[in-house]
Amino acid sequence: MSKAGISLATADPPTPNAPLPRRRGVELALIVLAVLLSVYGYCAAGFARNGSVPPGAAGYGAGLGVLALVAHLVVRLRAPWADPLLLPIAVLLNGLGLVLIYRLDLETPGDEAAPTQLVWSTLGVALFIAVVLLLRDHRVLRRFTRVCAASGLVLLTAPILFPPVNGARIWIRVAGFSIQPGEFAKVLLAVFFAAYLAENRGALTYAGRRFWRLQLPTGRVLGPIVAVWLVSVGVLVLERDLGTSLLFFALFVVVLYVATGRTGWLAVGLLLASLGAVAVGRLEPHVHSRIETWLNPFASIEAGEGPNQLAQSLFAFAEGGLLGTGLGLGHSVLIGFAVKSDFILATAGEELGLVGLSAIFLLYGLLVERGYRTGLALRDPFGRLLAVGLAAIVALQVFVIAGGVTGLIPLTGMAIPFLAQGGSSVVTNWAIVALLVRLSDSARRRGDGWPVPDGSGGGAGS
Repeated sequence: MSKAGISLATADPPTPNAPLPRRRGVELALIVLAVLLSVYGYCAAGFARNGSVPPGAAGYGAGLGVLALVAHLVVRLRAPWADPLLLPIAVLLNGLGLVLIYRLDLETPGDEAAPTQLVWSTLGVALFIAVVLLLRDHRVLRRFTRVCAASGLVLLTAPILFPPVNGARIWIRVAGFSIQPGEFAKVLLAVFFAAYLAENRGALTYAGRRFWRLQLPTGRVLGPIVAVWLVSVGVLVLERDLGTSLLFFALFVVVLYVATGRTGWLAVGLLLASLGAVAVGRLEPHVHSRIETWLNPFASIEAGEGPNQLAQSLFAFAEGGLLGTGLGLGHSVLIGFAVKSDFILATAGEELGLVGLSAIFLLYGLLVERGYRTGLALRDPFGRLLAVGLAAIVALQVFVIAGGVTGLIPLTGMAIPFLAQGGSSVVTNWAIVALLVRLSDSARRRGDGWPVPDGSGGGAGS
């Protein structure tokens, strides 16, 4: 009763959303399908080249199957509400990558990369398992914001101290062992960006002066944004790596846009990226040569020097047509030294055709979409921005690599997730999937923002 004698109705406390169905059985079925498709591709490639099923098919299938099953069991145990599509997509892409590399190994017997790639894939799955087991709450990562920032910058700039490889300083090679530290740096920097912007999103959105349609933040908040741009340009100049610089800066702009909701930041980011790229493209010979090749990919043919890598890549895509030549029946090996890494998509385009290539892009698109959906579902700003940032890393890499090998944008030295040869890349991408699994488990456990199918209720079925 109030003092006026009027009874006030007390609202019931809000009930938390019921957790969504676990869908671990769906995940297991999809994993089995992914492994079977990968083994079929392995057998088809060997049969096309040698007329018989390759002797290592059983071992390849067993190895991939065991890795996928162990990862599934860990998810079932530690992240039972995780998105059921993330792990199967990663298994299928990784398996397809091993198939394509094995297929190219058949034409380069002195340079076999598939066994090494399988070892790196095993390490990647081991890291996936470790992250899912040890990271029980993604919000713990906010405690290590400064450590992630410092470690990411050190890893990003470390290759400057080592000799260039194929014109770019993105590798560290010591005693026959090589890693690409920029691959690990992007995950650490994604954590830092998410934490920084989650803390300062109010100042970035509402504080400071208004210039045209953009609300400029105060100098204290704007300083790190300018620093990120300067570091990205520095990486482009010192390492001669257009891909890493573009990924690094674009990731920050995407997360900044999501944090503030201001489209003006996209325009500013595009302007700053364009200014840096134009300046370095004119002054840096290695970057300039890649731009010249992009503008006229058939110049070497007209000069009587034969087709360059980009021209060979375009020929491979054209030869593939709609349905492709079939696994093992293409000639993309003519591309040369980077056919198993930078140009692995050319092999997929030639031998799987437009249909197969579209299916691969749909897998990437679905992986990115599940990451964005996880970000939309999470309630805490840090988790939301981290999920979007991790998904954006995958999307940006696919765009940069696919755009480069098809002539849409200048070539870069990045590896497309899971498909391309590269230990650092495959290990890092398994870590990204592990973090998305942990984030989606937090979102689905509470049912935050995820539609519940009719009749499923809030049960936790298998």
